[in-house]
Amino acid sequence: MINSMTGFASAKGELAPYSWGWELRSVNGKGLDLRLRVPDWLQGLEAALRADLAKAATRGNVTLSLRIARNDQAGELALNRSALSAALGALSEIEAEAKEWGVTLAPSHASDLLSLRGMFDAGATDDDNAALIARLRSDFPALVAAFLEMRKAEGAALQDVLAEQLDRIQALTTQAKGFAEARKEAMADALRTNLARVLDNTDGADPTRVAQELAIIAVKADVTEEIDRLDAHVVAARDLLAKGGAVGRKLDFLMQEFNREANTLCAKSQSTELTAVGLDLKAVIDQMREQVQNVE
Repeated sequence: MINSMTGFASAKGELAPYSWGWELRSVNGKGLDLRLRVPDWLQGLEAALRADLAKAATRGNVTLSLRIARNDQAGELALNRSALSAALGALSEIEAEAKEWGVTLAPSHASDLLSLRGMFDAGATDDDNAALIARLRSDFPALVAAFLEMRKAEGAALQDVLAEQLDRIQALTTQAKGFAEARKEAMADALRTNLARVLDNTDGADPTRVAQELAIIAVKADVTEEIDRLDAHVVAARDLLAKGGAVGRKLDFLMQEFNREANTLCAKSQSTELTAVGLDLKAVIDQMREQVQNVE
């Protein structure tokens, strides 16, 4: 089964005092382009998530977004005892110095100390970050699994579309083969007529040489090789779809070959019916090439 390069998954999580939301999405791309928006204060998390994504996907422009919020009501203030000891020590020295100078100071209040900068610690500690990172890492595989499941489902629908288009190409190729066979006798009659006309109106012309030139023209107008290649490309494309996996690049190359043969068929057709079939082939091939751009 093939996979699409289009996918999306989202999830939410919570570990007091934090809550977060994930978004993982991808669109088609020539290679694998990973773009991560992860808070930089979670050291080492981005590198770990990038490595996990590189293992999960082989092609596509993949964007991961992680938004983390700290709940205000859970953000309790912790007294910084070191800062408090330093402030009390400084206050004692000031009062002692003032006493020596005979200066009377107004009584100090606890509120005066609590208002000092750095008296409280708010926010996560290193241990909190470690726990948060561990939780995020444990949540990530489920997000990736949902993301890959969507790419797989999109790929299944895509495979059905490509299979139908290959059936259409095969039918048109068979139709072209019938028209090519039907025109052979008409082309042979035309060449014989042209050869007789040339010989009747040319003095001293070498009949063998003229026949050789007309034979070369006939070979150049033959589309058997193009039709055979189209048949072979259909078989190769079906084998790739059956094989599954990351076959997008190979399918893209095959579409170029399909298009080349269809162009040559139209150029060499010399038949209204064959030209019409060639144009239909080009239309279906172009539609299929658009779909192949989404295959991983």
